[in-house]
Amino acid sequence: MEKTEFLEQNIFQNLNNLNDGFDSDSIQYFSEADFETVLERIEQFGIGIYEMKPRLDEDFLDVKVNEDYRKKATDPKWYKRAFSDFKKQQANLKYSASYKVSERLLNRKSAADIANESAAQAEEEITNEE
Repeated sequence: MEKTEFLEQNIFQNLNNLNDGFDSDSIQYFSEADFETVLERIEQFGIGIYEMKPRLDEDFLDVKVNEDYRKKATDPKWYKRAFSDFKKQQANLKYSASYKVSERLLNRKSAADIANESAAQAEEEITNEE
């Protein structure tokens, strides 16, 4: 499974992408509330954030990276603190980030998908034999 596919299916699902063409199509922007959900979900999966970029309307405000906080990308302390700092600085921002999704997580998810497909095929074969 590709990183973008994994993020779409597991992290961004049921959230509203606010990027209406002001940035590259591959970059998703979220409201403060939705981005808070993104942060909760990535913490559950052990996904990291390299950088966080908020926008006010069409303008970038600032960029915060994990090195600014002397933390690993996967340490939730840094990205929660950065998010809190941005919220204090300005309300109603649109948030984007660059994510670190491990190959191990992508492969594990892919293996789970394969196992589910195999189980569904086996069940279908049994049904067809009857």
